[in-house]
Amino acid sequence: MPEYTHHVAILGAGTIGLSMVALHLRRPDTRVTIYDPRPDFDSQLHSQLPAFLDPTTTGVDSSEDPITHLISTSRLAIAPTLAAAVEKATIIQEQSPEKTDSKQALWTEVVQYADANAHLWSSSSGILPSAQAEKCPSGVAERLLVAHPFNPPHIMPLVEIVPSPVTRSERVDFVKTYFETTPGPSRTLPGSTSAAAAVSSELEREEMKGDPGQFVQHYRPVILRKEIPGFVGNRLAFALLREASYLVGEGVVSARDLDSIVTASLGPRWAGSGIFESYHAGGGEGGIGAFLQKLAPTVQDVWGQLGQVDILTEAERQRAGFDGDVLEKEEKLKWRAEVVRQTEEAYGPSTTAETRAKKEAILRNVLALQKEC
Repeated sequence: MPEYTHHVAILGAGTIGLSMVALHLRRPDTRVTIYDPRPDFDSQLHSQLPAFLDPTTTGVDSSEDPITHLISTSRLAIAPTLAAAVEKATIIQEQSPEKTDSKQALWTEVVQYADANAHLWSSSSGILPSAQAEKCPSGVAERLLVAHPFNPPHIMPLVEIVPSPVTRSERVDFVKTYFETTPGPSRTLPGSTSAAAAVSSELEREEMKGDPGQFVQHYRPVILRKEIPGFVGNRLAFALLREASYLVGEGVVSARDLDSIVTASLGPRWAGSGIFESYHAGGGEGGIGAFLQKLAPTVQDVWGQLGQVDILTEAERQRAGFDGDVLEKEEKLKWRAEVVRQTEEAYGPSTTAETRAKKEAILRNVLALQKEC
């Protein structure tokens, strides 16, 4: 069996987990072991993972089954038990259900079998690492952190690194370096003819002229300075989702038109700049300070009227239905029914594979243009 610098154990292989597998397999110094207890896991692995894999970096020939090839070359292994998955791992990354008690139970079991020096990473979208380590043995919290990828991780560059107050700095440095040195996906898709694809092809040709060990950095790990529920990316996204839901629920704009507003204004601008840089440019010579001064009345007027909607957890919905006022419940949730109705009317009951492929191509080309610029 070949020697590898990193042995990554992926615990939980849903869509995010399999996308993370593809990400890790781009590293020639890394092998991956997957553990997932679901009875349909094997069929999901063979049906979904091949679409995430990059032939250029994983060495899979198009004429052979990629899963069989990866297993036969020791790049990939399927573990029958959690213990078998983690016992030799240098990095353990979990994608368990987004529930604090589930993650606490998982880490408590993991550390019974894992090496005492293994790096412990959670892909949680918002559960604090200090909360996850709360019931673990002494010393576990010092090496546990969140490495939150954005969906789909095999394409999206952001990784939010969230240490707890007691996570050791060398653990944080390690995960940051790991993602900074992980190759990104191929920047073009077969048959791409767009201007962005042409730019991508040129970048790839230039890259191939140099040292094969060198590549344009793709992943952009960001270290949060303190814990906060939801972290930063999702807090920003959920803030926009809340206001969008309010505007649609109040009949101000349709769901389809709201999406058009985002893709025709905020989306392209933020892909090139970001919030603070955009408004800094919008202030002219005075920068963001001038912008905030000039538009203070308008900004404050909007901030003071931002919509408040309640999504309600399942437990809260049940309490509202059985113990609360029915009319109050319907009033609180009317925006939700309207958002679901309009979104399904505009885009269908679910996203098709063809649509996902088109959106993935857009993401690849946008990211290629970011690098080119």
